[in-house]
Amino acid sequence: MSVPRPTRVEIDLAALCHNLLEVQRTVGDNCDVLAVVKANAYGHGVEHVAPALAAAGADLFGVALVEEGVELRRLGIKQPILVLGGVFPGQEADVLEHELTPVISAPGCARILSRAAVAAGRTINYHLKVDTGMGRLGFRREQLAEALALLKTLPGLNMSGLMTHLAAADEPERPLTAVQYEAFAAVVAMVEQSGFTPRYRHIANSAGIYGQGLSGCNLVRPGIALYGGLTGGPFAQPFTQQPVMHLVSQIAQLKDFSPGEGVSYGHRFVTSRPARIAAIPVGYADGYNRLLTNRGEVLIHGKRAPVVGTVCMDWTLVDVTDLPNVQIGDKVTLLGRDGEACITAEEWANKVGSITYEVFCNISKRVPRVSPRTA
Repeated sequence: MSVPRPTRVEIDLAALCHNLLEVQRTVGDNCDVLAVVKANAYGHGVEHVAPALAAAGADLFGVALVEEGVELRRLGIKQPILVLGGVFPGQEADVLEHELTPVISAPGCARILSRAAVAAGRTINYHLKVDTGMGRLGFRREQLAEALALLKTLPGLNMSGLMTHLAAADEPERPLTAVQYEAFAAVVAMVEQSGFTPRYRHIANSAGIYGQGLSGCNLVRPGIALYGGLTGGPFAQPFTQQPVMHLVSQIAQLKDFSPGEGVSYGHRFVTSRPARIAAIPVGYADGYNRLLTNRGEVLIHGKRAPVVGTVCMDWTLVDVTDLPNVQIGDKVTLLGRDGEACITAEEWANKVGSITYEVFCNISKRVPRVSPRTA
């Protein structure tokens, strides 16, 4: 039996459930919560995350792909699963077999699902998506009357939800979000006047939950807020959020350097004093961004230490000169909490010109996800 690499992702399920509870507390008892677990639960490991959220009271789940919905069913998830990315030809059988709820954004998808439902003698629940300003998926408002007329003619389909997507909820100073809320209210009225009675009406992603009122909606779709990644700008204070992902490794080697010596590829760091440098077995192949070269920091014994030299595919070097009693085998935290200190995904994202979503999703599959966290 092989010994696993020391580099791993520790998933704090207690923090995950705390973050879900914060969402539930914010929206109240009259609003259901759809937990978004697409993209392997934003890189956190859906096999750990989804069962924990189900046990903690998530009402529905959201995925991007039919394949992700099938995976949730195989994990034992019983709650409704909304396939946000819709259904492509040939996937109808999986929708029926696994009782998935597709989002319908185009006429072709509706026709495919209707034919499959009739052939199976079943009814497929779906959520209708309307584009109120995102400019991506969904029927445009000027297409809605025609779309509703078509949907009324298609047997085997039941509109169980009506939705749209916010384009700038994380920028509350912009008027676009208010415009989208107003447009969605008009859409709801139009759909109901056409004779449809969807159970769910939803518009709010994570930023929408904490940045706007629910405006008549009875379902929210938290994603990044569940994982502790909605921490910056206007969302720094309104709620208590805890980091879920902790990317950790350990010191594999220590070397002493004299002043004037270069380290790693290109010698982009040259020592200016006698220095002790630690080698950590984690690199950009694990998702530790190469742009953190000479910019990143890690936590050792709860203290920060700077990344020095070029981040390699499999290795990163850290200057531990100012940390006493550092030894080979000591734990290194590259993302997450160590004691009272914490390196957030937002901090990391700001250094590399990215966003927290990408930080989480880019942690490589070769890094094992371990849960519960035992750090």
